[in-house]
Amino acid sequence: MTLTTAPRAGTPPRSTASLTGPASGARRPRLPFSAWHLLLAPLALLFALPLVWLLLSSVMSDAEINRFPPALLPSGIDPDGYRYVLGNALFPRWFGNSLLVSAVAVAANLLFGSLGGYAFARMRFAGSKVLLVLMLATMAVPFQLTMIPTFLVMKRLGLIDTLGALIVPSLVTPFAVFLLRQFFLSLPRELEEAAWLDGCSRLRVLFTLVLPLSRPALSTVAVLTFLTTWNDLTWPLIAINHDTQYTLQLGLTTFQGRHHTKWSAVMAGNVLTVLPVLLAFLGAQKSFIRSLTSTGLKG
Repeated sequence: MTLTTAPRAGTPPRSTASLTGPASGARRPRLPFSAWHLLLAPLALLFALPLVWLLLSSVMSDAEINRFPPALLPSGIDPDGYRYVLGNALFPRWFGNSLLVSAVAVAANLLFGSLGGYAFARMRFAGSKVLLVLMLATMAVPFQLTMIPTFLVMKRLGLIDTLGALIVPSLVTPFAVFLLRQFFLSLPRELEEAAWLDGCSRLRVLFTLVLPLSRPALSTVAVLTFLTTWNDLTWPLIAINHDTQYTLQLGLTTFQGRHHTKWSAVMAGNVLTVLPVLLAFLGAQKSFIRSLTSTGLKG
């Protein structure tokens, strides 16, 4: 039999930390940020260098830009490039054309992409899986193969050299339909079934219940569609001939001549072109990340 003795009165009990040693009770120093930031911060600075160089070059003179070795910092702020761009009578027209084409493309992709994505996600009809596979297969077809047929279709419709030739091919994209379909699959069916029991139609369920819950996916589709349409140069170069119908990207090419290029104006024009894209991405950044982490949960 083993006898245990109780501690004397007034003797404080010994803690487990004193038994294991003083080193185990000490806390490890913690960084105020994630250790991944030590890797991501230099990469972010590396990717930001072209934007910084673009901004600095836009306030340089042409002599500083063409100098070799190039100057890293401007000797002074020279607004001649911005003055040249903003003084161009057609620049506001080009900006408005790009804004109109991009806005219509974003609105159409949100509408038609939602309808198509919801149909593929919730409705079962003959050939639905085959149509989905064929639609996704079109994403692997390069634009160079569909460029001539698209041009012929736009010519038959009488839309060549108009903004309609830029809008109609961008009304709906397979990517928008697929991304929204994947997000709709991640939503619980019980919410929609409860709405059906209350007498709601499919369209009412989609617009009043499903779409408000799909703001992250809708924001992602809107941002990516805006980026693609706003930065497009190849198709406007083919479909538009008159300078009054130019988009911003196509209009900036007129600043580059055969024998002389005003690089300060080119840089200033690119800064004004990139600014709406940055604002659109920063405004939808949180929704964009939430969409990427929630889509693709169900096949």
